[in-house]
Amino acid sequence: MSMKPAVFLDRDGTLNEEVDFLCDPDELVMIPGAAAAVARLNAKGIPVVVVTNQSGIGRGKYDWTDFAAVMSRMGTLLAMENARIDAVYASPHHEQALGEYAVADHPERKPNPGMLLRAAEEHGLDLSRSWMVGDKALDIEAGLRAGCKVALVRTGYGASVDGSRADLVADSLPDVVDHILSHWP
Repeated sequence: MSMKPAVFLDRDGTLNEEVDFLCDPDELVMIPGAAAAVARLNAKGIPVVVVTNQSGIGRGKYDWTDFAAVMSRMGTLLAMENARIDAVYASPHHEQALGEYAVADHPERKPNPGMLLRAAEEHGLDLSRSWMVGDKALDIEAGLRAGCKVALVRTGYGASVDGSRADLVADSLPDVVDHILSHWP
């Protein structure tokens, strides 16, 4: 089986408006054009994988049920634009987390590449031909450590992030997708 390239997306600040510890589906607001951009990737058969740090779970601010409810709402909003996420990976780990999640440098917590590596293994993805898109330096770092091309979006926290290590810096996800699709094999 030949491995496929994918597009890995951070969630908060990349797909949806940044909300501290987003756990209420009613507070989910998609970034303008993000759903349509995902639909364009879907239409080309490019796997779209969300990789998101969720320390709020580890810190006890919300639980996996709340996270699932937000992702379900996102799925509904994406479907309205004929878009979908193919897989979701979330890391609840953080040095200030509680119990088993209290791990300062867990392999799956970005900037570590664990979520991308696991997704690649589980879905047969070629990381060297994939993109990681996010709004934080830790998204860029995770993508670089996984061997992906990386894009920084200026949405979310991205307006104040140094993009010098990124392969691409763009205003928002639709601009990144324009670039990716114009250079897709």
